[in-house]
Amino acid sequence: MSSTMFQYYIKIVPTTYFKKDGTIINTNQFSVTKHQKTISIMSGESGMPGIFFQYELSPLMVKYTERERSFGHFITNVCAIIGGVYTVAGLLDTFLYHSVKLIQKKIELGKLH
Repeated sequence: MSSTMFQYYIKIVPTTYFKKDGTIINTNQFSVTKHQKTISIMSGESGMPGIFFQYELSPLMVKYTERERSFGHFITNVCAIIGGVYTVAGLLDTFLYHSVKLIQKKIELGKLH
């Protein structure tokens, strides 16, 4: 005969949102971890069958503040995206160019049919 023990570990983090319009929202964030264990005298598993909850209140508080980003920040992000696309395209172009050259060289030497 066996029983089951359920353990729930709940972490609570206080959170405050400061919105652009001046509204303040006090709330909490939660995370839950669940463990389930079968308790059987035959298998030597020890424990007490039941459901157990363990709460942990975080001593730290999370603070989110809404604010608008400047136009310069937007332009910087756009330039970063364009630069990334350009770099990846250059890498692909180089890879394809060298691959085609290598295949052409093997065809000329008769190693590739």
